[in-house]
Amino acid sequence: MGQRLALPGKVTQLELEEDQSMNAEAVEGKDVEEAPGRITIGLYNIGLSCCLNSLLQMFFMNTDFTAILRRIQVPEGATERRESVPYQMLLLLEQMQHSRRRAVHPLGLARCLSKHNVQFFVLYDAAQLFQILWNLIKTQITIEDLAKRLIGLYTIRVQEYLVCQKCLLETKRDSNMISLPLPMFNYSSCAIRTLEDSLRCFFEPEQLTESNTCHCEECGRKTRSLKVIKYLPQILTLHLKRFCCKKSSRTQKISHFLSFPQSLDFNQILTPEHCSLDAEEKADWLYELFAVIAHSGSASFGHYCAYIWRRTEPRWYCFNDSSVCQVSWDDVKWISLFLSYPAAGLEVGK
Repeated sequence: MGQRLALPGKVTQLELEEDQSMNAEAVEGKDVEEAPGRITIGLYNIGLSCCLNSLLQMFFMNTDFTAILRRIQVPEGATERRESVPYQMLLLLEQMQHSRRRAVHPLGLARCLSKHNVQFFVLYDAAQLFQILWNLIKTQITIEDLAKRLIGLYTIRVQEYLVCQKCLLETKRDSNMISLPLPMFNYSSCAIRTLEDSLRCFFEPEQLTESNTCHCEECGRKTRSLKVIKYLPQILTLHLKRFCCKKSSRTQKISHFLSFPQSLDFNQILTPEHCSLDAEEKADWLYELFAVIAHSGSASFGHYCAYIWRRTEPRWYCFNDSSVCQVSWDDVKWISLFLSYPAAGLEVGK
């Protein structure tokens, strides 16, 4: 998908005015009771946009993210404002918070995303669309401090190394990602049944096979190598690799159940070889579940919704496009695809 870089031109500190916001009363029906200032409000589906709607709800219910969004600067020009993803997200957030209806139409943001090659009436994988949205937001935030805060909020820092089994040359490579792709099967092709085991499998040293050997820069030989993730991130976004391509090139969905907890203590999951952090940093390895993006249906036809923990109440909500309802943990724990685990000390949910 294409990306548009930071917007050019003179910028001013964003101050929302009535004429800058979409008029919710004009675009919505009047079939729902008034609820001014309500946070738990839905988004209408405007063309297979259930995946986008679910991710937007996850972003908007994250108070650290919305704190960044409320401080953005935008170009003065109307065209630039229409093409700014962070700005259109902020307008949508304000519209949702001041609407008197049960749901709003994300039309302004949809038009904006279309200009950046984000297609509608297309089935997206949640992790793929999350990456696209995050990159657009990051590249269009013009205040350096805010961009750094966004990167620190979502970026996972990892280190991989390959060790030549012949000459023992060690090659290290640092990389960043915004979600960890977790396997549904282990290296023996057995189904993984818990999130903890999936994480252990992800962080295990990987023995590369003869068909996937590496070329050693020192001795010039092809040899099996080891691959190990060394650094554990501060804030975790996880996605389960439920969609896979078979030899027929058709995408299929892996549907077996994988349980996940409300909290993760990585001291109970990873061994010292999995991470190079010191003891003080490891003391903060407790993460609490904040949001789950769930997919129902098959790889070729399905639907997304979001289950999000609202800390101030506290309770779980299901955001299913225009419908929002309260649910229990028993409802949430049976579904999973894309999970957000902020550190336990962070007050993320509203």
